[in-house]
Amino acid sequence: MAQLDRLEEALGVRFDNISLLQQALIHSSYVNENPNSPLPSNERLEFLGDALLNFLIAQGLYSLSPPLAEGKMSKLRASLVCEETLSSLSLSLGLGEYLQLGRGEEATGGRQRPSNLARALEAVLGAILLDQGMEKAKEVVWRLLSNQWGKVLRGETFPDYKSQLQEYLQKRGLPPPIYRVVEERGEAHAKSFVVEVWVREKALGKGWGRSKKKAEMEAARSALISLAKGQVI
Repeated sequence: MAQLDRLEEALGVRFDNISLLQQALIHSSYVNENPNSPLPSNERLEFLGDALLNFLIAQGLYSLSPPLAEGKMSKLRASLVCEETLSSLSLSLGLGEYLQLGRGEEATGGRQRPSNLARALEAVLGAILLDQGMEKAKEVVWRLLSNQWGKVLRGETFPDYKSQLQEYLQKRGLPPPIYRVVEERGEAHAKSFVVEVWVREKALGKGWGRSKKKAEMEAARSALISLAKGQVI
């Protein structure tokens, strides 16, 4: 693992308990291959960091004036905690070079995998919360998200193809889409998914992704392309 001084500097945090930061960077594949590792994987810290992000962003959106409707807040929050946003922030911190990965994960590009980067960032935020407390964690979150926060409020978000498909169907009085996982590929530590989206028992699109959510988004995008080309439901 690379020295953590530079990462602490990039985060603006000097850890009291450096083992928390070390744990935040341990992928489950490393623990699987090294069962005697003194530290567990980052999964529990990831859970904590995810909850922290969702809470702080929800609080920030709730505080805006004029007030936003619940549905609007949900969409904006989803844009800020999505894999694309978090993995992009991780890249800006150089987080990939600090990850501890199993050999298989390393060989298949795990240091650049968006899902690994996004989850590691959540784990790092969870570690900051435990080590430094809520105020410091809040400061780091808003410093990291400041640029993306402005973009989201200006409507410059990643395309939400699932919402676009849902709205397209609603306007035409059609039932909501159903997403079905039709294939799972790869080992447990590097799994990917193939998802089909169905409406009225007809498959409209298919997508692949490193997570079910990403595969569903790609399937929705595929369906919108099909509908634009005149696909009849």
